[in-house]
Amino acid sequence: MQSVCYVRCVRRLWGPAQASQILNVTNMHRSVRQLQHKKVMEDNKPWALISEVGGQGYIEEVTDIMKQHFQIICHKDFLQNPLLHGPKIQAMFVWNALPAPKPALLSSLPSLKVVANGGVGIDHLDVSYITSLGVKVTNTPGVVSDATADIAMGLLLASARNIVEGHQIAVNPNTMHTQCQMGVEVTGSTLGIIGMGHIGCKIAQRGKGFDMKIVYHNRSRRSVEDEQAVGASYHDNMDDLLKASDFVVLAVNLTPETTGLISHRELSLMKPTATLVNISRGLVVDQDALVKALQSGTIRAAALDVTHPEPLPRDHPLLGLPNVLITPHVGTNTYTTTRRMVQRMVENAVAALKGQTIPNEVKPK
Repeated sequence: MQSVCYVRCVRRLWGPAQASQILNVTNMHRSVRQLQHKKVMEDNKPWALISEVGGQGYIEEVTDIMKQHFQIICHKDFLQNPLLHGPKIQAMFVWNALPAPKPALLSSLPSLKVVANGGVGIDHLDVSYITSLGVKVTNTPGVVSDATADIAMGLLLASARNIVEGHQIAVNPNTMHTQCQMGVEVTGSTLGIIGMGHIGCKIAQRGKGFDMKIVYHNRSRRSVEDEQAVGASYHDNMDDLLKASDFVVLAVNLTPETTGLISHRELSLMKPTATLVNISRGLVVDQDALVKALQSGTIRAAALDVTHPEPLPRDHPLLGLPNVLITPHVGTNTYTTTRRMVQRMVENAVAALKGQTIPNEVKPK
């Protein structure tokens, strides 16, 4: 209202040309003040260390989420002058395990308040050490569950119905006629889920949609309501689940207890027609034992979104087996889930810096 009155007064006191000049100068001054205010606001934002934009780091489309609340600096730029940048960094956003919050890096960040991890798994973080420095640790459970369950089901279906092999036959210029590619039936088969957390439950939902019989093993039994929602039956003994299942999906966190969870003995309990699907961590499976089981026909096939290391050495025997399907740890790789993960990372970090309740704080065990 004041601006409108000002314009009217100028037009009454001055001629059209002079009034236009005065108003242009006024608008220019207003724009300068707005830019100065915006710069002050930007300068007041806390600094956050990230890995990189592009490559193994963040897609360009999500950096705007971080920039709403933080000034960001990439790790390579930080390393150009850590003495200058280190004291001002209050948050670290870890994506694909980078930047690695090792003691050498942490010691150069005296103002650090929070390490916000993208994803559920925190096996790459020394939570006890980080928290001993007075630094909070967070992760992003829940927001990754649907996308990760989708990739588990996708791997299961692709392996069961030889979808990749079928594509290769269809596009091969030497293919003159359709070849018979016999797969295995998914509908009505038994799906065994090891690890019935958020992701495990989402996998069970998808299995139910295919009229699969759902059995699961977990550290603790889910509620009757949870079981009934997906038609799942609990096995307190993992061996019984392995013996009964046509498809075994691993959805556990990597811990000392789950490292090497599936090895020679466990694979020998599975049906020779069974498929192992791993969307947890590569170290959950003894890969040497898996190679032998696949070569000998102990199990039918394996479908893996995770390996150890990632990627596997190019001469690793798993890469040469016809009954293995491997994707490069893409369980959460959708635009929607990636944005949700980064949004949750930012929410966790902002809460930590403000001393508020952190939505997804990880405590040392």
